[in-house]
Amino acid sequence: LNHKSARTRQQAADLIAQIAPVLKDCGEEGLMGHLGVVLYEYLGEEYPEVLASILGALTAIVSNIGISKMTPPIKDLLPRLTPILRNRQENVQETLIDLIGRIADRGSEHIPAKEWMRICFEMLDMLKAHKKTIRRATVNTFGYIARAVGPQDVLVTLLNNLKVQERQNRVCTTVAIAIVAETCGPFTVLPALLNEYRVQDMNVQNGVLKTLSFLFEYIGEQGRDYINSVTNLLVDALIDRDEVHRQTAMSCVSHMSLGVANLGCEEQILHLFNHLWPNIFEESPHVLTACMNAVNGCRVALGPGVILMYTLQGLFHPARRVRDTIWRVYNNLYIGGSDALVAFYPRLDFGGDTIQFGDDKDEDMEEDANVDLTPLCYRRHELEMVI
Repeated sequence: LNHKSARTRQQAADLIAQIAPVLKDCGEEGLMGHLGVVLYEYLGEEYPEVLASILGALTAIVSNIGISKMTPPIKDLLPRLTPILRNRQENVQETLIDLIGRIADRGSEHIPAKEWMRICFEMLDMLKAHKKTIRRATVNTFGYIARAVGPQDVLVTLLNNLKVQERQNRVCTTVAIAIVAETCGPFTVLPALLNEYRVQDMNVQNGVLKTLSFLFEYIGEQGRDYINSVTNLLVDALIDRDEVHRQTAMSCVSHMSLGVANLGCEEQILHLFNHLWPNIFEESPHVLTACMNAVNGCRVALGPGVILMYTLQGLFHPARRVRDTIWRVYNNLYIGGSDALVAFYPRLDFGGDTIQFGDDKDEDMEEDANVDLTPLCYRRHELEMVI
């Protein structure tokens, strides 16, 4: 580790990372503690590749020796790691955020809340990283820190980050907020999100909607407790002029309806579906895809029969474009729930100018004077709908 060649130092650190599990099995915790102190002294390494290997070795030792037995103590180690967050080399960022995430997950009580908040501010820049594994590890670490210090302070930091112009940064921030909500409970985050939506900034409002989409995707069945809270916000977004607004809201409805299926939330989902339905004639492919996904989600929550009632009026519409769109919805219905549609097909009664099916009249039907006893006979186009 003290060799003049950077390559040799790097290989030495990599070797420590490899043998750490073996040292644990052999009961050599004292030796691992000594190696931890040695690696701690080399955190000022100037070559980023070597520094990444040293951080990887520290991560392996922390994982194997445990937070409480670690030397140097975690309260001394973490403040030395905070300045390294400014390093822009990808390997350094990846190994460092992995180490900080492990400490936040397993030993957050050893570090004061102020230090965690300082790390939160430094970590915001990592959301711009090109490497997806770095961004994913960063948003997971936000969840661990929120569980350690409480969601309020972390949430304020993340909500302010929704105002930036860079899209990737905002998307990662929305995922981080959703993970904080999943970790600490949605009730800790939703009031702040609903309040933030009132800001007349398109980026912020889109960020809130995307956060809600991820949130309902993550919490699944818990969504039934929060669906009433966000219904008015989603209705406002579904009737907005901006396409992206409507698209994100439809994505949220899709995840929400799949999460609360069969949990008694049909009335709220139907209310949202009524505002969603006019969007099926959108021309933008992204909006149309989001709309069809939301319709499929509502099919699961409401049942195919309800959606069929919306499609019947357009299946034989004079305008070809209307027919194409409605038939696309109907075909998805048929693929997803053809057996459930049988009970909802309309009774199509016509005169006797075509081949008639079922000449025998049911005795029970004869007793009821209100039942039309005309035998069922379908014309070709109507028959195609059933087939």
